[in-house]
Amino acid sequence: MAYPADYRYTKQHEWIRVDGNGIGAVGITDFAQKQVGEVVFVGLPKVGDKVTAGQEFASVESVKAVFEVFAPVSGEIVDVNAALESAPEKVNADPHGEAWFAKVRLSNPGELKELMDAAAYEAYCPESETH
Repeated sequence: MAYPADYRYTKQHEWIRVDGNGIGAVGITDFAQKQVGEVVFVGLPKVGDKVTAGQEFASVESVKAVFEVFAPVSGEIVDVNAALESAPEKVNADPHGEAWFAKVRLSNPGELKELMDAAAYEAYCPESETH
């Protein structure tokens, strides 16, 4: 899979896509959803929640187990993808599109520099899982 070039990635396999207003949509990568397996539930944060980079802010439950999702940046949750509550399988079907978890207003845009670009993320993931 070719990872979107305008996204940034964490070592825990989350992605963020920031718009021109300093708001970032956050989700898990294709690599992560393959590791998780069939998603049956997504636990989302609440609008207004404050999140800290590297801290758990959501969860994904599959037929295998429950997995933590970590915030790639610090900020305030300004929107959540409520569609995932009734259709968690979107995480498997479209992890880089319709299956964003939440939108965060970044409190420290400099944190983006700590994240990987698409090329670095592809190099970070095991070869057999990304191609």
